[in-house]
Amino acid sequence: MVQTSTDSGWRGSIDGWLEAAYEALLEGGVDAVKILPLAKSLNLSRTSFYWFFKDREELLAALVARWRDKNTGNLVKQTDAYSETIAEAVLNVFDCWLDTKLFDSQFEFAIRSWSLQSEDILKEVQSADQTRLDALCRMFQRHGFDPVAADVHARTLYLVQIGYISMQTREDLETRFLRIPEYVTIFGGATASQSELDRFFSRHRRRQEQMASQ
Repeated sequence: MVQTSTDSGWRGSIDGWLEAAYEALLEGGVDAVKILPLAKSLNLSRTSFYWFFKDREELLAALVARWRDKNTGNLVKQTDAYSETIAEAVLNVFDCWLDTKLFDSQFEFAIRSWSLQSEDILKEVQSADQTRLDALCRMFQRHGFDPVAADVHARTLYLVQIGYISMQTREDLETRFLRIPEYVTIFGGATASQSELDRFFSRHRRRQEQMASQ
């Protein structure tokens, strides 16, 4: 949705306001997501905001929905992706950790930081955690794990990654690639075949090359 007006000019768009709010959240936390500073960053009037959102709370709710749809939605989709082995299934989930189009770790960190200030956001995070863990459990059970084992493997895989995010761990791509075969073995209880690893590494190297060429 884009609004223009002959009397007040360009008012921006929902996506523009939401993207500015997203950037502010990542840079300064939820306290930085305020209407006037966002308007200034977009070179728009403050009143333009109200063509798209009732108030700041509605904007914040849209941010949470964006996080939920992207991070939780894509993680659940990856657990449901086709896999012949549990190693391939784990690698499908690992796509989330390497592709920001699937899972935005900075956004995840910002939302989790926000949850320390808000009981409502904490409930959102806890709900997302449970949804993701449930999806991972189902994935392991489809590959023959009993419910208790599936739960433990799901928690091990997921909580390690949340630890990476919470600690703001940084690894270059080659270092992470070097560790991935062992992670698959630990999290999945099975060794990935060379062809499974080759396919995984190939798609992520190709993505990195595409990003570098843009």
